[in-house]
Amino acid sequence: MDSVSYVIVVRDLSVSPWPERRCVLTIGAYDGVHLGHQAVIAAVREQAKSLNALSVVVTFDKHPASVVRPESAPLLLTDLEQKIELLSTTGVDAVVVVPFNEEQSTEEPQAFVKRVLVDCLHVQHIVVGEDFHFGKNRSGNVALLRTEGAQHDFTTGPLELLEREDGVEEPISSTAIRRALRGGEIDTATALLGHSFEVRGPVVTGDQRGRTIGFATANVQVPGFICLPADGVYAGIYTRPSGERYACAINLGRRPTFYEHSNSSLLEAHLIDESIDLYGEAAKVQFTHFLRSERKFNGPDALIAQVKLDVDHARELIKSLPPGTRP
Repeated sequence: MDSVSYVIVVRDLSVSPWPERRCVLTIGAYDGVHLGHQAVIAAVREQAKSLNALSVVVTFDKHPASVVRPESAPLLLTDLEQKIELLSTTGVDAVVVVPFNEEQSTEEPQAFVKRVLVDCLHVQHIVVGEDFHFGKNRSGNVALLRTEGAQHDFTTGPLELLEREDGVEEPISSTAIRRALRGGEIDTATALLGHSFEVRGPVVTGDQRGRTIGFATANVQVPGFICLPADGVYAGIYTRPSGERYACAINLGRRPTFYEHSNSSLLEAHLIDESIDLYGEAAKVQFTHFLRSERKFNGPDALIAQVKLDVDHARELIKSLPPGTRP
């Protein structure tokens, strides 16, 4: 993906953010901003350029499923801040964030089109996937957009979903990426995303177990609504609020060598060849390689020996990353 560029972020839909312009837009949850999303946005930008219009992504402040069916809503690949940051790397002119709540979930698709797309954003053309649905009971689709466009002077161009290139016969999707992460398939997730999978959270005080074995770690508290990879040991990149980036070895799991039972997985990042006080900081942790599954060792000495191997392995893998992606 391109480097971050300036992007307009629109949250107030009561007035038009560009009263004298029209736009080409796409609509969706855009969780992860994966290669399929990027292909749609590229088509938006191309069409906007040809029409001398603004290129716009319309997304939501939360995943619609978290409101419509919270009991089965998916864990997310990105929080809203991450999503906006990733969208800003695509070269799109603006990101419009629609508040999604109970009221929004019951809005008829025709009303949404008129209120948001026509009156507020002055849409000229819409680009969406051919399976796109929106509005109350997901009753809005490409056919409805075309009917509304005939009335409100805009057109709609559906795109075929982008297929995977690894032989798996399915489109690239956030669902497929979540499945890869749950299987510890970091290479697959990275390939489908088009960028490294990253989680964020504050560094909180843990039991300082890592210090006792000579490998201090940052205990990163990831929000519960974020999808995590499978428990295991990973190589990755740790980014501080200053933007400084460090190679790290990541342990994600329940630490069975020390604890018989644990209700949740803990993410600990060890900065390789560094000793820095990180408590209280906001952390960004990218997963670049899967090293091994989590397992129980016969005491601290066996664990220490394995952790040394893990850290050495992570160090070499991160050195092998392409220039511009490694710390």
